Amino acid sequence: MTHHKKAGRQLRRTSEQRLALLRNLAISLIEHGAIETTEAKAKELRPFVEKLITKAKQGTLHARRLAARDVHVRRAADALFHHVGPAFATRAGGYTRILRTGHRKGDGADLARIELIGIAATNGTPAKAAPAAAAAKKAATTKKPAAKKAVSATQTAATAGQKGGKS
Repeated sequence: MTHHKKAGRQLRRTSEQRLALLRNLAISLIEHGAIETTEAKAKELRPFVEKLITKAKQGTLHARRLAARDVHVRRAADALFHHVGPAFATRAGGYTRILRTGHRKGDGADLARIELIGIAATNGTPAKAAPAAAAAKKAATTKKPAAKKAVSATQTAATAGQKGGKS
């Protein structure tokens, strides 16, 4: 039997299993910003996720409900509409990048890393916000030791005055 006019890859799964796989991969990609999977799965995931991001860019209630059919995890749906969609507001498509990473050791399958362009690969927040958050965190941690040093200098002066008075 020929495979005419059949778009997409079967991935050796039924249509229900394939849809569940793509939904789970999409949720992981939205939450983490990048995932590593087989090349065939990454190529199937790309249009699936890009359609979700296009819905997130609209930001309407209707778009959120349409996306909720595929993104069942509330945390991922919120990240999609609050972080990922606005990050790509000015970009007209091409939200993902697929990088080949080699072969899997067990079966030699081609592996690929699919990532959201411009999104930090740790928590799904826009890349521009990540350095600002890191700088704010660094500034907050540097202020605390400075305050301790000031207290230490005051205590040292008070201690020196007590020692001087006793002598």
